[in-house]
Amino acid sequence: MAVTVTDFGTLENGKKVEKYTITNKNGMSVSVITYGAAISNIFAKDRSGKLADVIVGFDDLEGFVERTDYQGVTVGPYANRIGNGKFSIDGKEYRLAVNENGTTCLHSNGEFNTAVWDAEIIDENTAAFSYKSPDGLNGFPGNLEVKVEFSLTDKDELKIEYYAVSDKKTVINLTNHSYFNLSGFDSGAITDHEIMINADNFTPVDRLSIPTGEIRSVENTPFDLRKPKTIGEEIDSDYEQIAFAGGYDHNFCINDYDKTLRKAAEAYDKKSGRKLEVLTDLPGIQFYAGNFLSGQKGKDGKPIDKRTGFCLETQYFPDTPNRPEFPQCTYEAGEVYTAETVYKFSAE
Repeated sequence: MAVTVTDFGTLENGKKVEKYTITNKNGMSVSVITYGAAISNIFAKDRSGKLADVIVGFDDLEGFVERTDYQGVTVGPYANRIGNGKFSIDGKEYRLAVNENGTTCLHSNGEFNTAVWDAEIIDENTAAFSYKSPDGLNGFPGNLEVKVEFSLTDKDELKIEYYAVSDKKTVINLTNHSYFNLSGFDSGAITDHEIMINADNFTPVDRLSIPTGEIRSVENTPFDLRKPKTIGEEIDSDYEQIAFAGGYDHNFCINDYDKTLRKAAEAYDKKSGRKLEVLTDLPGIQFYAGNFLSGQKGKDGKPIDKRTGFCLETQYFPDTPNRPEFPQCTYEAGEVYTAETVYKFSAE
């Protein structure tokens, strides 16, 4: 096991960006850059033992700055969408930056993923990334201190542990926005990957991708992913929810939520034999199938086309601050937010 640090470029303002790479005894490696605390690479073995980079994204800093669609980044203070760009706490309304459709606050206006995080090596298999979000930025209350630890085990598990605390009552919802292609980043569409999500229900959305408040059964819908099926099987269905999002871009309500770590999802690529299991202690997971990827120049100069990567973002539900019926993520001043997600790789 080892953690190495290399240069990853310099921003126009002169800030240097570094890449931290963790390698385990099996040869698997995970790289995270200080810009956006973004996962830039994951090299995982296929069934024959061959390593390939399964993260769709960029191999230069310019990509993360100029061409990004949140590839690999840590998202917060509130991941996903807040409708109408506002929410209230104890009767006080907070108006947020709106960066989608002129009405929606998406991924907190990109705050975390455009910041340069402080980083340090914790031990031979862990690197920690820290950031301080100032009170009022993009409308969110409180000076928020955040730390995210990335650990790679010898069981080929990438563990992501989140910690945050604010000096004001606020909403906190952190996630990672990696795009995976288990055949390799340059292998084309992911529609032939098999997907399983451990959820009996999902949260339908309106035409602006904001949850309606309904918790709907997946039974007899394209969202019934409780048994593995290919991503492409029903991704172009005329089912209203699929049509709204141009495919899958929805929150699934993970079964048996009790704030403990449990299996949320699994993806499998028959071509390579690579399997990805996702475990989390959070109540939801956003399955996004890359519907809006539009040909940005990615690694090796190759285009990142529609549906060439998928995301499994662990989270509280979208628009939770406006939906008291959802599991809540409002934290008192001084109350510590913690969450854990595990991305476990194997091959068969």
